[in-house]
Amino acid sequence: MAARLGHMIKAVLFQVHSIAGLVLALLLSLIALTGAIMSFEDEIVDHLNAEIMQVVPRPAPALTPDALVARLKAAQDLGKVAAVTLSSDPSAAVHVRFGRDEQGGRPTSLYVDPYDARVLGSPRGEAFFATVRRLHRWLLIPGDGKGWGRPITGTIALGLIVMLVSGLVLRWPRRAGSVKMWLKPNLGLGGRALHRSLHTVIGTWVLPVYLTMTLTGLYFSFEWYKDGVTWLLSRPHVTAAKMAIKPPRPEGRAEPVAIGFDRAWTTFQREEGDRFSKALLTLPAGPGTAIRIRSWGKASLLETARDEFRIDAVTGQLVSAERYADKTFGETIIAAIYDIHRGAILGWPGKLAFMIAAILMPLFAVTGILLYLSRRKLRRPAQPLARLVPGE
Repeated sequence: MAARLGHMIKAVLFQVHSIAGLVLALLLSLIALTGAIMSFEDEIVDHLNAEIMQVVPRPAPALTPDALVARLKAAQDLGKVAAVTLSSDPSAAVHVRFGRDEQGGRPTSLYVDPYDARVLGSPRGEAFFATVRRLHRWLLIPGDGKGWGRPITGTIALGLIVMLVSGLVLRWPRRAGSVKMWLKPNLGLGGRALHRSLHTVIGTWVLPVYLTMTLTGLYFSFEWYKDGVTWLLSRPHVTAAKMAIKPPRPEGRAEPVAIGFDRAWTTFQREEGDRFSKALLTLPAGPGTAIRIRSWGKASLLETARDEFRIDAVTGQLVSAERYADKTFGETIIAAIYDIHRGAILGWPGKLAFMIAAILMPLFAVTGILLYLSRRKLRRPAQPLARLVPGE
């Protein structure tokens, strides 16, 4: 009885695995390959733009953020400045980003000389990676993160979890303690047997990576999932702050208050001193006066290992400070969830391993489809012999 029940469960899982694979194969391959392209985005962009990211240090003091923006606007009409990235390194250029225009487009960012606001150039590769990122996260569906693309990619991720779990159950060998059975593909086979060996064994290799990618990717797809992770890993007061109900937006599109960076920048420098390596100052997108400042320490190796401040741009008052060093273990996991998602938590070897795993996704799509087609061929009823003999 138990054997029959187990056989039925496996039969159901097999159908679920096959149907999910056929439906999601193309989209999963697309999402995986675009993720692989972005694996070393920072290193590629830095290499392509090394000549415009550095300046010759001078004895004169660097311009304040507002003075730099004012000179930049006086030289040419570039649109509304939304954010600037400043560095404690006197040889580093200032990175200036712009807000969206009325048509929804965003002008390309610029690197600017911090001493005289001279435009050094636009970063090469920025537009390409921005498009790849939108394809990876939202499948280029209009609305970006606020449109249908976000829940669709999240649903695809849930489908991948179903495929991973069902695939693991289906391939569970009788000798489960045999490492060879789990991890060694039989390359001496041919045809359907080879496709099955590649599909199952290499799938076992990358299963932990795919689960990590998927479980962290869901954090960016569904608010209920994000809230659940926050509740599970954060301290109660942090959870309450993260889940605080946002006030309703006013009717119509409210114009943001015309504010500058200088007061907030002065407060930040007083708080941090010379402990930071770079700081990203972002103006509020809506009707507020609190500037968000994200800063990275000089020893920081991860994108998400940063401190975050909110400072009132009018009064210069520190509204809130969230320091990475003060986080609990669970909160550091939440903070690093993007670096975990792309393998950066393990340094460049981790990013390389995750990139290779992502590149392998089309292999499972191709071998899965070939296995499906070969099964259909085997299930075809044999033709009557009379039809195969001419003249009868």
